[in-house]
Amino acid sequence: MEFAALFSDALTLNSLATLALLIGLELVLGIDNVLVISIVVSRLPDHQRDRARVLGLLIALLARLMFVAGAFWLIHLTEPIVAGFPFSWRDVVLIAGGLFLLWKAVREIHHVVELKDEHAAGQAVAAGFGAAIVQIVLLDMVFSLDSVITAVGLTPNLLIIGFAVIASFLVILAYAKTIGDFILHRPALKILALAFLVTIGVTIFLEGMHQHVAKAYIYLPMGFALAVELLQMRHDVNRRRLAGLRGEGIEPPTNSV
Repeated sequence: MEFAALFSDALTLNSLATLALLIGLELVLGIDNVLVISIVVSRLPDHQRDRARVLGLLIALLARLMFVAGAFWLIHLTEPIVAGFPFSWRDVVLIAGGLFLLWKAVREIHHVVELKDEHAAGQAVAAGFGAAIVQIVLLDMVFSLDSVITAVGLTPNLLIIGFAVIASFLVILAYAKTIGDFILHRPALKILALAFLVTIGVTIFLEGMHQHVAKAYIYLPMGFALAVELLQMRHDVNRRRLAGLRGEGIEPPTNSV
């Protein structure tokens, strides 16, 4: 009977609007997950990357659904650990997760800029399969903790939250490989993605320190920087194409006034 009431409430116009908002929120956080997963699996051998990506996402989905099931218990994680101590368990998780994300992103930027992978060609530079899965799940749990607590603040209907989590997961699963490969094969875009992760790590850390940062101040500059980089990539493609035409003795088209 309780499930029927939840389902009936989920079909109201207001609940459907909340569902759309939650799916959008989960997809925005999913972009962060795709970036993290792409970086983590890039250290694995080619034949293990897809398996690690899918397995990590599936385990992370189960963990997130467990968070949803215990969503109202998670609210209590926002209370101070002990009386007189300003931080809660949620704060501790966000601080630790933000610092780990910062360390991971800065370390990867160093690897890309200093060509560490190229220097170590032929050596065992790939991270262990199990270690990659653990990193994916732990970082996803950090993102999940904040998103589920935010979702509970928007609606008490756990069915709506569960639908939003599953729907966003299917979208992320469908595009994680495509987006990841696109980023990893373009060093400039990879460095930009890692810079995004540095910003996200700082934001998560500040949230744990009770310093709220408006998400618009984070994602709008990210989107602008990405648009600039894509325009630069388009310019490079056109320049190479033009050079190829001239090399073949073909006169490139000119604009007539």
